[in-house]
Amino acid sequence: MAAATFGAANTTATLKEPAIQLRGFDGLRSSSSSSSNSLALTRHFGVFSLPTPRRLSTPVKPATETKRSKVEIIKEHSNFIRYPLNEELLTEAPNVNESAVQLIKFHGSYQQYNREERGGRSYSFMLRTKNPCGKVPNKLYLTMDDLADQFGIGTLRLTTRQTFQLHGVVKKDLKTVMSSIIHSMGSTLGACGDLNRNVLAPPAPLAKKDYLFAQQTAEDIAALLTPQSGFYYDMWVDGEKFMTAEAPEVVKARNDNSHGTNFPDSPEPIYGTQFLPRKFKIAVTVPGDNSVDILTNDIGVVVVSDENGEPQGFNIYVGGGMGRTHRMESTFPRLADPLGYVPKEDILYAIKAIVVTQRENGRRDDRRYSRMKYLIDSWGIEKFRDVVEQYYGKKFEQFRELPEWEFKSHLGWHEQGDGALFCGLHVDNGRVGGKMKTTLREVIEKYNLDVRITANQNIVLCGIKKAWKRPITTTLAQAGLLQPKYVDPLNLTAMACPAFPLCPLAITEAERGIPDILKRVRAVFEKVGLKYNESVVIRVTGCPNGCARPYMAELGLVGDGPNSYQIWLGGAPNQTVLARTFLNKVKVQDLENVFEPLFYHWKRRRQSKESFGDFTNRVGFEKLQEWVDKWEGVEAAPTRYNLRLFSDKDTYDKMDGLAKLQNKTAHQLAMEIVRSYVAAQENGKAE
Repeated sequence: MAAATFGAANTTATLKEPAIQLRGFDGLRSSSSSSSNSLALTRHFGVFSLPTPRRLSTPVKPATETKRSKVEIIKEHSNFIRYPLNEELLTEAPNVNESAVQLIKFHGSYQQYNREERGGRSYSFMLRTKNPCGKVPNKLYLTMDDLADQFGIGTLRLTTRQTFQLHGVVKKDLKTVMSSIIHSMGSTLGACGDLNRNVLAPPAPLAKKDYLFAQQTAEDIAALLTPQSGFYYDMWVDGEKFMTAEAPEVVKARNDNSHGTNFPDSPEPIYGTQFLPRKFKIAVTVPGDNSVDILTNDIGVVVVSDENGEPQGFNIYVGGGMGRTHRMESTFPRLADPLGYVPKEDILYAIKAIVVTQRENGRRDDRRYSRMKYLIDSWGIEKFRDVVEQYYGKKFEQFRELPEWEFKSHLGWHEQGDGALFCGLHVDNGRVGGKMKTTLREVIEKYNLDVRITANQNIVLCGIKKAWKRPITTTLAQAGLLQPKYVDPLNLTAMACPAFPLCPLAITEAERGIPDILKRVRAVFEKVGLKYNESVVIRVTGCPNGCARPYMAELGLVGDGPNSYQIWLGGAPNQTVLARTFLNKVKVQDLENVFEPLFYHWKRRRQSKESFGDFTNRVGFEKLQEWVDKWEGVEAAPTRYNLRLFSDKDTYDKMDGLAKLQNKTAHQLAMEIVRSYVAAQENGKAE
């Protein structure tokens, strides 16, 4: 499908660039000579008229073979993501072959093995759910909790895209686990693979027009871009479909082909056989609430309301993305650009037009450059907008003015606005296990609560009656699920990806390493005189793919070798500024050599209320490097022996011995114990 792909019948289009390239992948083009001749005329004259475009469900092999990645060929021959996965699942082998590994991603699973085991690979599968807005019905939560114990590793992982990850499922149990999720109002369809992933939205169950509208829009977008060919249900529930009724406007938008967006003879009208070039991420939010890292998505959608609070339309951002490859400067993280504004009734058509523009033009030869951010970086936002408007059939309106963004954690107790309460709970790195897991299940099951997962790996309990607040608070506190004021501020905003031992891409530790890193940062804070309530946004990943969005952090640590990190500085607390590479190959044992001079000078040279990220950008990396190079250390303050804190010298000595085992001072450990005790007592008395 050459130029004809974006025009309706008899549409005349004027191109700003005679040599505009509308497709980077020949496999989906029509092979008709009329299309080829039209394209040739376009390049010569710049103006042309097109017949109604004809889309094909199966790629037609072009006369000259265009280079394609191996994954593109696997998709083409898969019978819409079925073969050879359907055969591989029936074998006695504990794993599936390379083609099936690629296809099972579309079903929401990754094949993994424990990289720390020796003497052969112990294969298992990670399953990821699809939960638009992070919404998890009560039944689904209880099912996931059961599955983690029966078929997983005994823990659940809350992800940075508001979903669950269930690790450790062996191949013979996949169908049982998948069907259990489907029968419990859940799905893993499209949680991975080259298609639209989970759609984010603020997790707060607030009875406010803008929040409700944002969440409904996220669900509608998720429905619009859900695969239609039935491969998921064929594989896991023998073709039985468990689909909720779709809104009529979703069905109408999906089927609309008035601007040449669809494959009319395909079971996948939007995706075709090839789906998208790579993963695709969308988030929806309301002005001011950046709980979803809006600028890191392929598409960011922001509700725009009138003076009476009535939603009128949406601002749209495009081109965000985190992944990159070490030592390849041509790969990079990128913030989304403003595209324009659309009235609320057009949002699904605008989203579809953007997705189709990426489908038709995103690179399919080298997957390192296949995300939409590279298309926009190559074309520029103006050219990208021009092409999207051809599929949309309208011009985008002027981007509406928005207030400053703020990171909102939605942690703690809040009024929903409908007479009920919600409670946001911090979960370190999203790992739900042990007593925390048992207690969460107890509360969720006893009070029949629905939950929501946040994009910061936390969990929100919804629909709580006011009379339940005190007993729920007491029960949670006893399991270490404390109110945010009792959690170290460094932990509240920190995130890490799972990394070792199961992630095949991990270069070094992330989830297992960040607890110690945060304790060491806290120790440096105390050493240089920073207060306990001061904080920086710290994110750690085991590789450069950026699952925990480290490139938005004030201090990002990105694995670049065994026990080694690349250090990124300059993000903002509200996640609106992209960090930059500061240092490479910093060994984990040498992190204090970087942290100490940076935090020391931030403490002494910052402007009023200046965040660490803003400080590093204002001072400049050259000066920061000079401080690190010349650093000779802070003279340690004498250990505080506080008779009012410690009852006697013997108690102090014992506490000091325990503290040294945890790389802390006696005072630090004692204060942590006191804080936890006070928190448990106060939470137990909460009304």
